[in-house]
Amino acid sequence: MVILKLRIKEDIFEDEKNRSVLLRGVNLGGSTKVPVTPDGATHIKTDFRDHRDVSFIGHPFPLEEADEHYSRLKNWGFNCLRFLTTWEAIEHKGPGKYDREYLKYLRKLLEKANDYDLYCFIDPHQDVWSRMSGGDGAPGWTFEKVGLDFTKFTETEAALLMQEKYPEDYPLMIWSSNYYLFATSTMFTLFFGGNEFAPGFNIGKKTIQDYLQEHFINSMKEVAKICKDLPNVIGYDIWNEPNKGFIGKENLNQSYDLTWGLRFTGFEAMATAAGYPMKIPLYEIKGVGMKHTETRLVNPNRVSCWLPNAKDIWKELGIYEEDVEGNPKLLKPHYFSDGGKTNFFWNHLKPFINKYAKAMRTFDEDAMILIETDPFEFIFATDPSFQEGNFKWTKKDAKDIVNASHWYDGITLYLRRFIKHFSLDTQTTKPYFFYKNIKNLFTKQLGNIKKFSQIINNCPTLIGEFGIPFNMYNKKAYRDGNWRKQIDALTLHLDCMDANLLNFTIWNYTADNTNKWGDLWNLEDLSIFSRDQQTNPDDINSGGRAIEGFCRPFARNITGKIISMAFNRRKKHFVLEYENNPKIQAPSIIYVPNIQYPNDYLVTAPGAKYVKDRYEQILEVYFKSKGIHRIEIKEK
Repeated sequence: MVILKLRIKEDIFEDEKNRSVLLRGVNLGGSTKVPVTPDGATHIKTDFRDHRDVSFIGHPFPLEEADEHYSRLKNWGFNCLRFLTTWEAIEHKGPGKYDREYLKYLRKLLEKANDYDLYCFIDPHQDVWSRMSGGDGAPGWTFEKVGLDFTKFTETEAALLMQEKYPEDYPLMIWSSNYYLFATSTMFTLFFGGNEFAPGFNIGKKTIQDYLQEHFINSMKEVAKICKDLPNVIGYDIWNEPNKGFIGKENLNQSYDLTWGLRFTGFEAMATAAGYPMKIPLYEIKGVGMKHTETRLVNPNRVSCWLPNAKDIWKELGIYEEDVEGNPKLLKPHYFSDGGKTNFFWNHLKPFINKYAKAMRTFDEDAMILIETDPFEFIFATDPSFQEGNFKWTKKDAKDIVNASHWYDGITLYLRRFIKHFSLDTQTTKPYFFYKNIKNLFTKQLGNIKKFSQIINNCPTLIGEFGIPFNMYNKKAYRDGNWRKQIDALTLHLDCMDANLLNFTIWNYTADNTNKWGDLWNLEDLSIFSRDQQTNPDDINSGGRAIEGFCRPFARNITGKIISMAFNRRKKHFVLEYENNPKIQAPSIIYVPNIQYPNDYLVTAPGAKYVKDRYEQILEVYFKSKGIHRIEIKEK
């Protein structure tokens, strides 16, 4: 079977037969963030001295396992993959030195995905810049090029690494605090804002910003070269959760109130990284809030994470100086805010998106470009006050874009509990009580993401990430096999996705997930599959976690405009309404999983002919007349 090409038509995806298409997929996969050789799982201690001599071949899974995993994903109804790679996986050996064997491996995996009718878009993934700064993404040599010694990050608290801190001082989900620590903040500032905020600092003949961006883009062009003739590869994400670093920070004397762990101000982060001892408050999550529990003396040994022959960029720019007593003194607290006029998305990310899109389309002219921004700044990117003057998506900006923003239920994610009748709006900190109100809150939050798509060229919306931790309640489900809480959480989230008719790729499917170490990265455990749950290799569903929560009916290819879609999991009642276009000579296709309807199902579709295919788990529906039609599916 030849996969049908997709195109963008206003705010929807459309196939070659002019049908509206909903993409429902999964991120593949969580362990792709780390190398296979040597084993890069983050619970294994390392000093990263071998960072140039690694291989990512085997993640997301070995080639010989591809049929098993792809067939399972197709069986669960997924028709799309957010296919992870990393800049490090491609260019770890050094600037301009690409891992050709890895690229060949990547090509073979994508070819095989085509055999299972899985659309793929490539995600150059990152979290907090790099493995050497507590996450994944960029090669180690990027630190060296700007003058930083990543082997000193732990001693200076410039970054927080599981490899160094676990288990004594590494709470679950603490990795994200790196976004407010020195190493990550500095690298993203230089990558997106080096020309404006670090003028005069070059790598060779290039500015730091141009040098870093060109190497990142060139590495992704190598991926585009191997994908350009693959019909199932529909596009490229710009970069996972691009971060603003210090850009837009109004006052370097202020810290961010929602961080935990050591809570630095921007100035304190710069000073301690340069070798100045300082007392820094430490916050811990208590209940649903943060509490100051102690104060620590950071960097008492006066170690600097700047390389011996490198200049401290921020000190050289006069942001701070050393006073007569040898102590750091802040001189320019508002250096990165430009009087409050700086907006990361519009001023710094949009130019990068345009540059990236142009480069990728030199090899793949039909490629969609999936864009996202710093999740913490999303609300500011959509602020109506910024939709004036330069803060607009214009005809000169990249075409055929997709809003691939992320959404998470923060309380469930960080507390690893699903509290059905209480939640917190993590943007406003306003509490919400009762299930109906929480569902309305989540639906509204997702709706706001969709509204952002209207601002940026009225493009399609695909939620690039959402998901839940499966290790809730101290891994209770791993012991007793009761996935009720996880199923309920997923049901709520997908109900809200359906209410907004959203495309999505759930986070994530990790083929080598284990109950002990989760997705092999920073104690995260969000994989919908684990070998440790696989009791019967001959059962395609074996190994799946809370399958009933994410495997459910949806409108896959529809001959017209989808108006509404909803599924009541407890009653097994699915309802779809759409405005039919009888000129389309093809059936509407609805995915109807056997796991929800093991004993068959009843269809109500007045005026329609329909064909059930229980093996393929699809329902083909034919309407001859135009107008709004309704399809209902119930348990038999």
